[in-house]
Amino acid sequence: MAAAPALPQATSAGHRFEFDVIVVGAGIIGSCAAHAAASRGARALLLERFDLLHHRGSSHGESRIIRDAYAKARYLPMVRLARRLWADAEAESGYRVLTPAPHLSMGPRGNATLVAAAGNAGAVEVDLARRWGGAFRVPDGWLTAVSERGGGVLRATKAVAMFQALAVRKGAAVRDNADVVSIEKAPEGGVVVKTSGGEEFRGAKCVVTVGAWASKLLRSVAGVELPIQPLHTLTLYWRIKPGREGDLTAKAGFPTFSSYGDPPVYGTPSLELPGLIKISCDGGPPCDPDGRDWVSGDREVTERVARWIEASMAGHVEAAGGPVIRQSCMCCMTPDGDFVMDFLGGDFGEDVVVGAGFSGHGFKMGPAVGRILAEMAIDGKADTAAEAGVELGHYRINRFDGNPMGNAKD
Repeated sequence: MAAAPALPQATSAGHRFEFDVIVVGAGIIGSCAAHAAASRGARALLLERFDLLHHRGSSHGESRIIRDAYAKARYLPMVRLARRLWADAEAESGYRVLTPAPHLSMGPRGNATLVAAAGNAGAVEVDLARRWGGAFRVPDGWLTAVSERGGGVLRATKAVAMFQALAVRKGAAVRDNADVVSIEKAPEGGVVVKTSGGEEFRGAKCVVTVGAWASKLLRSVAGVELPIQPLHTLTLYWRIKPGREGDLTAKAGFPTFSSYGDPPVYGTPSLELPGLIKISCDGGPPCDPDGRDWVSGDREVTERVARWIEASMAGHVEAAGGPVIRQSCMCCMTPDGDFVMDFLGGDFGEDVVVGAGFSGHGFKMGPAVGRILAEMAIDGKADTAAEAGVELGHYRINRFDGNPMGNAKD
C-alpha cells in the first residue's frame, strides 16, 4: 500500500472536517460507495480492517452471478440499475469484469419462488435435452426456463479492485489495516472514527459497510441490535469430463443457473478456471467472523452438491473424486433475506448510514447499493433509487422493531 496521502479539509454546515464521507469496510459495497461519493466531488476516505482484497469476508474469490431472476419484484429495478452502473464502471476503467450469459432457472413446477423468479425475468421455458449439449438432466415435470440475457458472471476480486482504483482516481483516500473500533458523534457536528491503532478521522458523514462484522460494530457503537447472522459458506469447483470442456464455457453460451430443488444449487459457466466449473449450494452453518474454524459444514455441503451433480449433470461433470477446489466465504443473512440500507438514527441521526445484511445476493447489486448509500450520506436521500424505482422502505432497520422476521412476517 502506498503511503497515505495528507488528509484534505472539507467544509460541511460551517464546520471543517477532514472528509465529507468516511466509508468503513472495503468490500464490494464499501468500495462502490467510496467511488460513488468521490464521483460526486466529495472528499471520501475508505477504511479497511484487513489487507485490501483479503479473503476473510464476503467479497473475494473468482466469480459471482448476476441474474434478473428474482422472486421479489422489488429487486428488479435495483438489478437493472446495477447492470447500468457495472457497464459505466467498465467503460471508466477500460476493462471488463462482467461476462454476459443466459440464466437458467429450474425446479419443481409447483415451487412458487421459482415461478415468480422466472416470470419476473421474462424467462421462456426450454427443452433442456436440446440445449447445451444435453448437459442438464432433471426430473419429469420440472420447470426449466431461460432468460437469454438475464445472467452473467462477475469477476469478484477484480471488480472490488476496479472500484477501489476508480475511487482513488476520483480523489478518494484508501487505507487498509485500519480496524475501526469506535464511531462517535462529534460535539461540533459530524463524526469521529477511531481505529485500534489510535488514529482518528473526522468526517461530516460515515457509511458503515463491514459485512459479517456489522452486528458487532453497530452494537458497540450505538447499542443497535441488527439481526444479521453470518454463515460459513463454501464455493466448489468441479472437473469437467474430458471432451466436454468446451460445451460448458461462457464462450459457448453456457448459462449461469439456479436449481430450486433440494438442495438449492447454483452454478456458473466454465470461465475463470479452464476445465473446471463452479457448482455450489446455498446456505451453511452459522459462524462468528472472528472465530471461524474454516471447515464447519464443508463435508455435508460437498456431499449434497456431489449428489446433485450425479443426478443432474453426470454426463458432463465428474463428481466421484470430489471438488478440485474449495474456497471458504461468508454470507450475512437477515431473517427475511432483504438488505439493510438505512440511517443509523438515534444520537447519530442521518450522520451514519448503514449497508448490511446482503443475504448472499448483494455482490451483483454493489454499484447500485454503493450509489444509494453515498447519496443518503451526502444528500440525506437517494435520488438515484427514486429515479430507478427502488423503494427503500423495504430495507429500513425499524422493520425488525417488535418483529424479528422483518418483511417475512407474513
